[in-house]
Amino acid sequence: MTVESRLSTKTQVMGAREALELASRADVIIAARGSKVVRVDLKTDRPGREELLGLLLGPTGNLRAPTLLRGRTLLVGFNEESYRAALR
Repeated sequence: MTVESRLSTKTQVMGAREALELASRADVIIAARGSKVVRVDLKTDRPGREELLGLLLGPTGNLRAPTLLRGRTLLVGFNEESYRAALR
């Protein structure tokens, strides 16, 4: 797999505007928080702005890490099973 771009959210702030811009490049968002994983198909069931930001942003208002865009799938947070499936 080739990495097109990489950034550290510690040095580059990605707030609500940037997170929503990134989400606009995806058809599916898979967000993990602890053991809970939420899968949202943006083509068929687009959540409201606040719900979407709830999946994308952490308590500081910054994009949650790690975040990976692979094709049209956006993975937010870490869940080993989700990453294995997305990186096949």
